[in-house]
Amino acid sequence: MAINYGDCDGKVVGKVERTVGLIYDETMCKHDTPDGEDHPECPDRIRVIWEKLQLAGVSQRCVVLGSSKAEDKHLQLVHTKDHVNLVKTLSTKQKDYRRNKIASQLNSIYLNGSSSEAAYLAAGSVVKLAEKVAQGELDSGFAIVRPPGHHAETDEAMGFCLFNNVAVAASYLLNERPDLGVNKILIVDWDVHHGNGTQKMFWKDPRVLFFSVHRHEYGSFYPAGDDGDYDMVGEGLGEGFNINVPWDQGRCGDADYLAAWDHILIPVAREFNPDIILLSAGFDAAIGDPLGGCRVTPYGYSVMLKKLMEFAHGKIVMALEGGYNLDSIAKSSLACVEVLLEDKEIQASSEAYPFESTWRVIQAVRKRLCAYWPSLADELSWKLINQKVPTPIILISSSDSETEDDAQGLLDQMSKLSIENHQVDTARTSWRADLAKVDVWYASFGSNMWKPRFLCYIQGGLVEGMKKACVGSMDKSPPKEIVWKTFPHRLFFGRESSPSWGVGGVGFANPLANHNDQIHMCLYRITLEQFNDVLCQENCLNVDTDLPVIDLAGLQLAENKGAIIPEAVSNSWYGSVVCLGKECDIPILTMTCTLSVFEKFKSGEIHLRPPAKAYANTFIRGLVEGGRFSAEEAEAYIDKAASTPL
Repeated sequence: MAINYGDCDGKVVGKVERTVGLIYDETMCKHDTPDGEDHPECPDRIRVIWEKLQLAGVSQRCVVLGSSKAEDKHLQLVHTKDHVNLVKTLSTKQKDYRRNKIASQLNSIYLNGSSSEAAYLAAGSVVKLAEKVAQGELDSGFAIVRPPGHHAETDEAMGFCLFNNVAVAASYLLNERPDLGVNKILIVDWDVHHGNGTQKMFWKDPRVLFFSVHRHEYGSFYPAGDDGDYDMVGEGLGEGFNINVPWDQGRCGDADYLAAWDHILIPVAREFNPDIILLSAGFDAAIGDPLGGCRVTPYGYSVMLKKLMEFAHGKIVMALEGGYNLDSIAKSSLACVEVLLEDKEIQASSEAYPFESTWRVIQAVRKRLCAYWPSLADELSWKLINQKVPTPIILISSSDSETEDDAQGLLDQMSKLSIENHQVDTARTSWRADLAKVDVWYASFGSNMWKPRFLCYIQGGLVEGMKKACVGSMDKSPPKEIVWKTFPHRLFFGRESSPSWGVGGVGFANPLANHNDQIHMCLYRITLEQFNDVLCQENCLNVDTDLPVIDLAGLQLAENKGAIIPEAVSNSWYGSVVCLGKECDIPILTMTCTLSVFEKFKSGEIHLRPPAKAYANTFIRGLVEGGRFSAEEAEAYIDKAASTPL
C-alpha cells in the first residue's frame, strides 16, 4: 500500500491509498479506419480518458505502466492458431491489398496497417496488468486499451474486437500462472452489448463465473441471437457459471443496473468468492452514448464498482471495452479510477426506481439460476418489486440514444421519477378502478386459446417458441372462468411475421359473421381493465396509458353496433373490437382486423401466410387441452384455415 503524505492538494496527512495501476499507450491510437473516415470506435476514445485522468490529477497518483505485446502462446489459450496468425499478419505489406477484403468478410470490423500492433498491445497490456494485480504488486488497475475485446470469438474477429483481451488475461492467470493462486475468476461485463466471445470461451469452465448485463431485446440488439438470453447458463462442469441479465429495452439507468447488482450479481459473487475480478468496462450504457441508448451516469458506474470491491480484497482489473460518447467515457472512467483509489465515499442511494421490465428480467434470471446459487432462491418481496416506473415506450429513430440535450434532460428527471410516477398513477387510477369493476369475456381464437400463452398477457413473460416476452397487465389476476364456444366467423392467417413469433402468419377472424363458417374460441372472463391491457399488447402499445382504449361508453357502443374501431388502435393489426353477444349476461368481446384490412387480405394487397411452427403448436395445444380436438384434428383445422381462399 502507498502512503500519501498530504501536500498542497489538501490531502489528509497519513491517508492510505490503494495502489492502482494504469496502462495507456498512444500507439493504440494508430488503429483507425483505412481512409480516416469517422467511426464510433475511434482513437480519441482512449485519448480523452487519459487526458481526463491527467487533468484531474488522478493519473499522477497511480502507477503508470508501459504497455506490453501479447505472446502468441497466450493468445492461443483462447484463440485458434489460424486466427492469431491472421491478426498477426494484417500489418505486413503482403496483406495491404487484402485488408479491406478481410474486413468486409467480418462482422463490424475495420482494419489498417496498425491494427495488428494495437490488438497485440491491447491484449498484452490487460495480461500484464492482471498479472501484477494477482501478484499483489498492485491492488487494482485500469487498462485503457483499444481495440476492445469481448465480442472476439475463438476463431473470429467481430464487433470492433480483434482479440478477446479479458479472456486472454483470465486464461493466462488460470492456466499459465498456477503459482499465483488464482483459482476462481469473476468476469463482469457491463458493456451495453453482450460479451458473446467471453461467454463462449468459458462456457464449460467452472473456474470462471461470467456475468453480463446488456441490452438484448429478445435477440434483436447487437450481437443478436439467443446467446445473451438468461437461459444460457453454461454447459457441463460450467453449468450455472454463466449469468446473463438481458434488458428488454434501452433507457435503463442507474436504478436498473444497481437492482441487478443487488439482487443477482452481489449475492452470487458472495457464494462464488472469486480470487480476482476482471471487468469488461464498456461505457456504452452511459447516458448520451450514440450506440447504447441507455443512461447510466458516472455515479452509477462508481457505485457498481464500489460494490464489487467487497470481493477478492478489491483485486479488480478494468479493461476498456466499448463506449462512444467521448464526454461520458471520460467522466465515467474518472469516477471509476477514483473508486479504485478509494478517493471518496460513495453514497449508494437514489430516488429513482427500476423499470417494471427490469424487475421482470431480474425475477426470470433468479428463477433460472437459483438451482445453482441458493442465494437466488427466495422470492423478491412484493413491496420491493412494486418500487418501479413504467417500462418506457421505445420510439424508432435514426439513433438508439438521445441527443446530448435529451440525455441531460433524462438525467435531470431521474431523481424525480418516483414523485412524477406517483402523480401519473393517481391520474390513471380513476379509469382503471372503474373498468376493474366490469367483467367481459375475451374470446380468443389464436395462440391465446392455450391458457399459459394467454397468461403471458396477464402476468407477463413468454412461452416456448415466442420471440418476445409480454409485459403483462397492470392487474395480474387470472381469469375468473374459462368456457369454449363456436361462432359463425372465418379463421385465417396473415402477415409476413410478428414480433412475438417471428416469421409466419398469425390468426385473424373475419369481422363479419357468415353462417357457412365456424371458428372455435376460448372465452376468458376478465375485467374490462384487463381487456384494455390485452388489446394494447396485441397491438404493441404501452399498457400504461392515461386513457383506456375502450371505456364503458365504448363497450356499450360495441354491444349496440356489434363492432367498433377505437381510435387508439385504428391503424393497428387488431383494430376492430367485435361483440359476439353475451354469456351469462356478460359481453363477449374479441379483437381482429378491421373490415377494410380484411378486404386487403382478400385482394392479396396484404399477404396471407400459414403460421410459424411454434405458433401452430401453441394453437394446437390450446384446442387439445381445451377438449375441442385431437392433435390431428387440430392440425387439420389449422391447415384448412390456412389453405382455403378468403
